[in-house]
Parts: sequence; structure tokens; C-alpha cells
Amino acid sequence: MPAYMIVNINVQNPTLFEEYRAKVPALIRKHGGEPLVRGGNFVVIEGDWKPGRLVLFRFPDMAAMQAFYDDPEYQSLKDLRERAAKTDMIFVEGV
Repeated sequence: MPAYMIVNINVQNPTLFEEYRAKVPALIRKHGGEPLVRGGNFVVIEGDWKPGRLVLFRFPDMAAMQAFYDDPEYQSLKDLRERAAKTDMIFVEGV
């Protein structure tokens, strides 16, 4: 069953974040992930949610997504992201 990574990123250090953003797509592809939404305009229809940069990736399944997140290559990129931005992230199974 496909699984989705939904991420809300509030960039605090654009220089560091650009370095992260340049390196992470190849690693996502390595685990079968593909971007569906990366930034872009949005409209809040209901509620008080104030997303920063919204990102949505689809993976073949939850195991592939977890393998990406746990990949040793990702750990240094994760550290870079954590220094560059405040991030909220969820994994969810979908259709």
C-alpha cells in the first residue's frame, strides 16, 4: 500500500536549507519515493494552520519510507535540516 510523507517546514536558515534541498531528492528516489508537492502556493480553507513550506512525497509502502528515514546517508542530511529549519513530519498509509 502506498505511503506518504507529509512535511511542514519553516526555514530559518535559507543557506543551510538549500544545501539540504539539493542533496535529499536523490536519496528519496533511491528508496522509491517521488515528490508530489514541494512548496508552492496554498490556501488555508479551514482552521488556524499556518504552514511554511509544505512537502508531500509518495513511497511504495511504509517500509520503503522508513528505510529512507533510517538510511545512514540521510542522517547527516537530517542533521543539516534540523539546523536549517523547524520541521513537522508524519508518515501515513494511503491509496
